[in-house]
Amino acid sequence: MRDASYEFLKRLLSTPGPSGNEGAAAKVWREEAADFAEVRGDRMGNSFATIGAGGSPKIMLAGHIDEIGVMVTHVDEKGLLRFTSVGGWDPQVLVGQRVRIQTANGEVVGVIGKKAIHVMEPEERKKVSELKSLWVDIGAKDAEEAKEMVRVGDVGVLDQDLLELPNGRIASRSLDNRMGAFVVLEALRLLSEEEDVRAEVVAVASVQEEIGLYGARGAAFGLDPDAAIAVDVTHATDTPGVSKNENGDHPLGSGPVIERAPNLSPVVSGGLISAAEEAGIDYTLEAGSGRANTDAAAIQFTRAGIATGLVSAPNRYMHSPNEMVDLGDLENCACLISAYIKGLDENTDFVR
Repeated sequence: MRDASYEFLKRLLSTPGPSGNEGAAAKVWREEAADFAEVRGDRMGNSFATIGAGGSPKIMLAGHIDEIGVMVTHVDEKGLLRFTSVGGWDPQVLVGQRVRIQTANGEVVGVIGKKAIHVMEPEERKKVSELKSLWVDIGAKDAEEAKEMVRVGDVGVLDQDLLELPNGRIASRSLDNRMGAFVVLEALRLLSEEEDVRAEVVAVASVQEEIGLYGARGAAFGLDPDAAIAVDVTHATDTPGVSKNENGDHPLGSGPVIERAPNLSPVVSGGLISAAEEAGIDYTLEAGSGRANTDAAAIQFTRAGIATGLVSAPNRYMHSPNEMVDLGDLENCACLISAYIKGLDENTDFVR
């Protein structure tokens, strides 16, 4: 991966952007896109970067920019914050984590607490943690002071910096799916450097995926593209306890994962497979027997139906503060999408 692209990825991952509050991350994405594309936003908060306006076919690339987080629901008399999840957390990974709460007056930091094991009854020690038994401690002495710092409805993210590991691997919060927003823009950058791209290509950093696939649905309705490719993460299967029989074989470093599923277009999926083989890009296949819970699911049934494909990158420890991916996989996802779109022209037929 080129240095400038990696620096952009790091900025994107470090910027808070929980579902419904993606503005800061969207600003980073739009600033990067403005170097080579026409950029705009919409009322939902989606970000669009377009090259080849007026070309044919029109292709939408979607990677959601939101991340899971927390939201303040109550400030108790001791100044401790009760909270709920924004998106799907395993409460076990929240215990003892630091958080960055986004408020009107800037960030407020705190720690997620629970009763210490030393003062638990024996039966309590056997129970898993639930969100309702956790709180955020921002160091306030009482409710009055805490309410001067935060308000009910303020959202936050876990405070975890990017960690660089051997073999081109990184760990970070928000890789699901800030990396998808990165990949679609990287694919668009690669295409912007080509002279013979005939398609109009629109990269979208979609919002609110983690709470209902809302942003991609609105973006696809407005764009009405001929075809679309969603980019997301899928479970890496090279960790203990993950069944390859059920999930396929997608270790870190194995390249893009191309999904084949009843709700996805065999025209697009087949084209991605052919493009990977022609370009010599390693890939794996994933079988989806039903409606995948990604932006692809929202896009494909928008309007009269949109021919949609799904490209994923293997991800360890999904929905945790330390998700792990291989940088080579991200780069090859972008290269695959670029190679596929370069082969499209006004005569490409997506009708099944």
